[in-house]
Amino acid sequence: MLAPLPAVAHRGHGALSVVEINAKTGTVTVSHRVPAHDAEPALAVIAPDAQTSLDDPDAIEALKAYMLKQFCVAVDGKIVELTLKDLTLGADEVRFEYVGKIAPSDATAAIGVKAAMFSDIYGDEVNQVNIRRFGVTRTLVFTGAEAVVGQYLEPVDATKP
Repeated sequence: MLAPLPAVAHRGHGALSVVEINAKTGTVTVSHRVPAHDAEPALAVIAPDAQTSLDDPDAIEALKAYMLKQFCVAVDGKIVELTLKDLTLGADEVRFEYVGKIAPSDATAAIGVKAAMFSDIYGDEVNQVNIRRFGVTRTLVFTGAEAVVGQYLEPVDATKP
């Protein structure tokens, strides 16, 4: 007879990023959560001379550089310089934590984002970016080849709820 087989489902390709802007201090924090099942195979393209493994220090260095190249945030038209604060390599997820700084007065300005991580590797990549400021979260979604095109949030009036 037929024995039941385990279900096999295609795991989609995607990343979740959160950008938080602290209007009082001007601190910008960015976190990326990337599934390990996306990051590790992508190392063949990102770090072709390294091992395709999250255990290889050369591959990790290439991945760090790749993430900074593929993701950026601008406030009032100025790119926010991001510095890697923490990197967590988990069995299921790779998590990046960055920090940057803007003038507190720029917290209400327009925000531009490019989130093209892995879109050059996986045609079905979907990257979601949640942007939080003044207690409000707005979401931008970047898909496939169009992920290299920046998206923008309009300036906000912090005096209105």
